[in-house]
Amino acid sequence: MSELEFGLDTFGDVPEGAGGELVSDAAAIRQVVQEAVLADELGVDAIALGEHHRPEYSISSPETVLAGIAGQTSRIKLGSGVTVLSSDDPVRVFQRFSTVDALSNGRAEVILGRGSFTESFPLFGYDMADYEVLFEEKLQLFARLLEEKPVTWEGTTRASLENADVYPKTESGRLKTWVGVGGSPQSVVRTAFYGLPLMLAIIGGSPERFASYLDLYKRASEQFGTVAQPVGMHSPGFIADTDEAAKEIYYPRYKVMRDRIGALRGWPPVKRSEFDAEVAHGSLYVGSPDTVARRIAGAVTKLGVGRFDLIYSAGSVPGADRLRAVELYGSKVIPMVREILAEES
Repeated sequence: MSELEFGLDTFGDVPEGAGGELVSDAAAIRQVVQEAVLADELGVDAIALGEHHRPEYSISSPETVLAGIAGQTSRIKLGSGVTVLSSDDPVRVFQRFSTVDALSNGRAEVILGRGSFTESFPLFGYDMADYEVLFEEKLQLFARLLEEKPVTWEGTTRASLENADVYPKTESGRLKTWVGVGGSPQSVVRTAFYGLPLMLAIIGGSPERFASYLDLYKRASEQFGTVAQPVGMHSPGFIADTDEAAKEIYYPRYKVMRDRIGALRGWPPVKRSEFDAEVAHGSLYVGSPDTVARRIAGAVTKLGVGRFDLIYSAGSVPGADRLRAVELYGSKVIPMVREILAEES
């Protein structure tokens, strides 16, 4: 297996300013660009920007922000995490990311998903009753577009195509495309069917419970005659100089965000004891560089993934603290994980 890659993920959470007030959406987007530039300088392998259409998050068009980042960076991979393909058009998604690929000299990636929220469906005029067929048909079309040849396609969710050629094409001939999966075995099998890399969203509970998904992906790939790609995982967390500082900064904002989501889904308010248990044994990587590095090393060893992405921003964590978290991730956590893994091999 190739060397483990490390990424950073964000939805462009709107942070607090110096006085504790929330900054504007515009300032939040500029904050993300600043964080990406720092990550590039520190040698982080990738940054992925998620699509949302909610007041807590500033990024609704990841590829536009990525295009801005492309002009200020030189090596970091630029991806979405995720692009909600179900409520978008596959042709336009391909065109936008192939444009980012051109601007970044081949560094663009797209992670396609159905999305953990559904606010984009009514916003763009899609019926939630078509939730499954929208993603299935649009992923089928996107997989065809990746061949960068004229496409003939017919479905029920968009206009048919007859020998349609789509531009711009990438210089490499292939746009790097992942499928993001939260917890559905059917989604894992679908990803294997198309021979695409799998990105697991592991946002709660023990990461080991996803080991069966990696096995399913490999077995399904063998059955379909496709090639199983290195699997990635992304999980939330936060890094500060000490464990205590990380928890003090992160928990109050995490609780607000988590309880807001929970209210939409019928979950009870999160308790501090639940948070502490996730930090100690689950899928929240919160603490000092040493603590976070050891937990990441343990997770990637148990699962055997090829990439780990840290969702480093959650809620209104102040911008200065987010920049410090990015700095510690690139300068301390990543080297520590590599050292731990080298010692264990």
